[in-house]
Amino acid sequence: MEHIQTLFLALIQGLTEFLPISSSAHLILPFQILGWQDQGLAFDVAVHLGSLVAVVWFLRLEILEIISGLWQSLHTRKLNRYSHLGLMLLLASLPILPIGYLSRGFVETELRAVVVIATTTILFGILLGLADRTKDNDLDEFSINWMPALLIGFAQCLALIPGTSRSGVTMTAALFLGLSRSNAARFSFLMSIPAILGAGTIKTMDLIASTTSVQWDSLLLGTFTAAISAYLCIRLFVGYINQIGFMPFVIYRLLLGTGLLILVF
Repeated sequence: MEHIQTLFLALIQGLTEFLPISSSAHLILPFQILGWQDQGLAFDVAVHLGSLVAVVWFLRLEILEIISGLWQSLHTRKLNRYSHLGLMLLLASLPILPIGYLSRGFVETELRAVVVIATTTILFGILLGLADRTKDNDLDEFSINWMPALLIGFAQCLALIPGTSRSGVTMTAALFLGLSRSNAARFSFLMSIPAILGAGTIKTMDLIASTTSVQWDSLLLGTFTAAISAYLCIRLFVGYINQIGFMPFVIYRLLLGTGLLILVF
């Protein structure tokens, strides 16, 4: 893979992984429309690693609080707010692991068509817009109990369909359940850690089993670019989402989906 292509695709991954606009859709489109060669398993692992590093670094203080809270609860046998949040994140992350693993073959072979991407881009963009208009969105991530956590977790499974957006569908579910914009985003980002880690682990196992040669310079460039762009994207998104809302992303999704349908038909 040429370095310019690596840089472009890693930048797309970093900028779209945590925005509600679907990173998988944006990574599929250059190959569907421009006829680029598939980036391969090694590149997927590299950009997933970059995205994981970015979100872990941004949320490092919350992650340490959750770990500390869980450790304290083990000794006191009483839940505190951070151990409760940690358990709800674990519960919300459970559905995607078996469903993602069992459906990956079907998703990668049957659901990567531009028509599918266009349809889900529009459909889940409309749902995001409706969720953003929900009144009384003032709850924080500590208020989530087991049922809302499971609902957000099963919503995350819909993101296996390209064009849906993992961040978008989990934020949509959280907004419908009463979380504020920034807290919905923060819970979604925390949920992304086990999701990205799981996807990266599966892809790493596939890479180990394959005989494909690895271009280490391209992988390092992809990892670094994805990490830096993802971190900056998360920082800006969390800082401004309460002010701008989700409507700019809804409009973008509607325009993108419509443009893709025009292109296909």
